[in-house]
Amino acid sequence: MRPLKALINLDNARQNLAYIKSLAPSSKIMATLKANAYGHGLTLMATAFNDADAFSVLTIDDAIELREVGFDKKILLLEGPFDQDDLNIAAAYHFDMVIHSDYQLALIRQLDKHKKINIHLKVNTGMNRLGFTVEKVQKIYQQLKNDTRIDEIIFMSHFANADIENGTDLQAKHIDTLLKTFNEPFSVANSAAIVNQISTHLDWVRPGIMLYGATPFDRDLPLEQLKPVMTLRSEIIAIQDIKKGEGVGYGYEFIAPKDMRIGIVACGYADGYPRHAASGTPIMVDGIQTKTVGRVSMDMIAVDINDIPNVNYGSSVELWGENLSVDLVAHHAKTVSYELLCAVSSASRVYYG
Repeated sequence: MRPLKALINLDNARQNLAYIKSLAPSSKIMATLKANAYGHGLTLMATAFNDADAFSVLTIDDAIELREVGFDKKILLLEGPFDQDDLNIAAAYHFDMVIHSDYQLALIRQLDKHKKINIHLKVNTGMNRLGFTVEKVQKIYQQLKNDTRIDEIIFMSHFANADIENGTDLQAKHIDTLLKTFNEPFSVANSAAIVNQISTHLDWVRPGIMLYGATPFDRDLPLEQLKPVMTLRSEIIAIQDIKKGEGVGYGYEFIAPKDMRIGIVACGYADGYPRHAASGTPIMVDGIQTKTVGRVSMDMIAVDINDIPNVNYGSSVELWGENLSVDLVAHHAKTVSYELLCAVSSASRVYYG
């Protein structure tokens, strides 16, 4: 069996949720499980986060899966219904729906009058992605409030820049206007706002990346209280002794500056490791930090083992996780930890804790 494994630490996941609760003790928590729980596995991560008040997912299939394995808490569809079938299923399974567009309002008007749904009314306060404008939402709210098919309305918005200083200020002004106008629950704080902006916690918070132990901030602002949930681990499957001046991998982007030893790791971009990770990206071999050399291949990575004694076939390699921050690897790949975690594909997942 190929040695690549994603080790999922459920105890760490539960600790992360407990930490979030300590940051927002007066708010309900909606655990974000979209994208297969950020690449960690939907149902087992839902089990780890079962102390959350609600879950959010993207697809109706994910919501059905969670309901049918026994989760009876609130489950929110983050992009709402795409067609009438989605809305009918939501009513039957008691899913909550984000409503952000006129076409979704039209779907509600076609719903059987005896059916009931909960609405998260998405307001565009500056993200400019989904949602009704602040000016338009008053009329829409009144329509929904007078609709007997609507049980509950929660106001929802999303921050574009909560990870930078004063990044929520402009949107917070619009949210404050909404708070003064509507006597309904509000949900606006993502991971960065949970940490950075206590004033945005309100009735609900929606943690995402921090549940999985990665930071929503720049790598220079680590959150030491967060514990990595995924450790991506593989092994050395080949060793090459190369001479000074020889190249490694496609394009010879790495030329050996001296005689050296390199190891070949069973992992590549087809497995979710970023192809654009530069030569020199940190990696752990036998518990010692070293670096990659050359381009990442589809299913292999070359690493510098010149100064690591006793490396052999089968030596352990940690690509990120308990001992090497996924945020640091993402930084070297000029991307974010979200992408790396979600992209893990062919690794066998092993759950413990």
